[in-house]
Amino acid sequence: MSTAVSWFSVPTPLPSGAVRVAITDEGVAAATFGAGPDLPDLVRPGDEPRVKLVAQRFAEYFAGTRRDLELPLDWRRTAVGPQRSVLSTLQRTVGYGQTLAYGELAVRSELFTAEIAAGQLGQAARAVGSIMGTNPLFLLVPCHRVVAADGLGGYGGGELGMEVKRWLLTLEGGAAAHLRLERARLSGSGRRPETADQRPPTADRRRERKTGDRSGVRAFWPRPRSSRWCGRTAPCPAPRTSSPAPPPGCRPPGR
Repeated sequence: MSTAVSWFSVPTPLPSGAVRVAITDEGVAAATFGAGPDLPDLVRPGDEPRVKLVAQRFAEYFAGTRRDLELPLDWRRTAVGPQRSVLSTLQRTVGYGQTLAYGELAVRSELFTAEIAAGQLGQAARAVGSIMGTNPLFLLVPCHRVVAADGLGGYGGGELGMEVKRWLLTLEGGAAAHLRLERARLSGSGRRPETADQRPPTADRRRERKTGDRSGVRAFWPRPRSSRWCGRTAPCPAPRTSSPAPPPGCRPPGR
């Protein structure tokens, strides 16, 4: 039996276009870019308020008026162990406008102590890079904020993925030095840096504004009577645990 999921597309100003999102009773289960514009929305009856909430939060983020999407996450499309630990560490500890290197995330996750003690930080950093490529929660788990020491590092989806990474880092304004290094590297290789129409809005548009939302994240998620969050004193039905195979997160489908 599979977990009931609603799929829908959220329009964005990203070079890749709309973001494809999946939600369950637990929260956002998947988000991916580059899925194509022609996929139909498949929304379960009763999920419309959640779809509206996700679309609103994404719009506010891209307009520069929100720094934290503040949406509950359904982690069941990640594997228990290194993948979930590294991704959850990234999601908890690296905020808007911040970046860190792959090796720093390896240290912070506390999963690669043996490799680090043996002087093999590079091996741990590569393992973290591989995990970033399996992230099923694009933007909500911000793998675009993980960079290399000498530039932006990699990103799933080839050149389109790198355009998305540059766009997001420019929007958040926390990786100016890495962006300069990346532009210098591209200029030296004969490749063109991003053009003006590929760049996100200016700092004026990015200015943080107070939203007034200070409640717990899960309080924002509209709760149907049949979910675990229904608020009843008696136990609600437990969610089903199995689910379809996850879509790629920071990689467009087919990559």
